[in-house]
Amino acid sequence: MNKNFGKLAFLFIILLNGGLSFLYAVETGKVEFNIRFYDRQVYYVESYPIYVQITITNNSPYAYRFKLADDRAFSVDFDIRTMTNRSLPSADALIRKRNQNNHVFFREISIESGESFSFTEDLRDYISFQQPGSYMVRAFIYPELYRSVLVPAVETNYLSLSIRPESIRGPDGIPLEIDIATGAVLVRQQLPPDEVVTYMITARQRSQWERFFLYMDLEAMLSRDPYQRRRYLSMNETERRNMLEEYRRNLQNAVIDDNISVIPTTFDIVKTEYNNYEATVTAILRFREINFTQLRQYTYFLERRDNIWIIVDYAVLLMGTTSND
Repeated sequence: MNKNFGKLAFLFIILLNGGLSFLYAVETGKVEFNIRFYDRQVYYVESYPIYVQITITNNSPYAYRFKLADDRAFSVDFDIRTMTNRSLPSADALIRKRNQNNHVFFREISIESGESFSFTEDLRDYISFQQPGSYMVRAFIYPELYRSVLVPAVETNYLSLSIRPESIRGPDGIPLEIDIATGAVLVRQQLPPDEVVTYMITARQRSQWERFFLYMDLEAMLSRDPYQRRRYLSMNETERRNMLEEYRRNLQNAVIDDNISVIPTTFDIVKTEYNNYEATVTAILRFREINFTQLRQYTYFLERRDNIWIIVDYAVLLMGTTSND
């Protein structure tokens, strides 16, 4: 009896000391916990991901260690409130997951002095969004996992989140582009082919996704892959719409076709050829690395539809590198 009590007391002291050391590091600002939108865009009530990047920075002179669950629901939580301080309900899947009596697998993360560690989570995995509105978002980090009661959670900074009503759809069923800065519907202009390409590349440099996609035919871009084209043609209208929206999200997240969505440092339009119906625009894009700059030649193919030039395809040619010295 006494031996078991001694073991429990010893374990409690170890955990308590770890918790106190952790709290001291956080309270003195030596370990910082921050969140930001991973790739901010216009968000709708519909089920599109809302990615938030969580960053832990160690400003102490020693290594900082914490537990990170394989299922991040046991390492992080989100509190999202309306402007009237009403908390939004947790997602049903999250509630079911936490109520199950399953073993939580984790790994120990060590952050050296002066280093940071980041990971990304989708707010929709944690919170049920049912209505449009303006919200305040903060995260809670559990260094000793969600089920532990010895070490409390750590709060992060707040983010301002705006959820719009269901997106406005154009004649093709795809949501119309909304300018995230003004909230206005973006309208395609009668620009010459080289200016369309310049508009698209500049938008990518500024991470303005709504402008990046404005002059792009997603259906044509998706159909560049023969397998995807066959899948697309075999679907009904609703399935095609969902596939296009998934393709767009994958482009944004660089899951596919990253040659079109990668961010160049600088670029030059070097050649433009067109007739009444088709155009090709050649550009040199430069991608700066630490010791060198990579050069790529992009050829964009455009079609003219109702006097509007639309990008339907592209090709890439590697042109070597130049020294940054």
